Amino acid sequence: MNPDDPLLRILACPLDKGPLHLLLEDDAPEALYNPRLHRRYPIVDGIPQLLPTSGEQVSEDEHERLLKRLAR
Repeated sequence: MNPDDPLLRILACPLDKGPLHLLLEDDAPEALYNPRLHRRYPIVDGIPQLLPTSGEQVSEDEHERLLKRLAR
């Protein structure tokens, strides 16, 4: 998935129905992130896994790191 993918505009968090942010990191698999709930959803073989049970809660430290990364 790339940042210009039109699909990103319509994907929403399954819990709060808000927008998600694409995480592209060299040392981690692609994922979508909800900063409001501190939840990360994996992208497997180009397919976002957006079931509520697929998301993982991130720690406060990880959340701060991700926010800095998204701000770039």
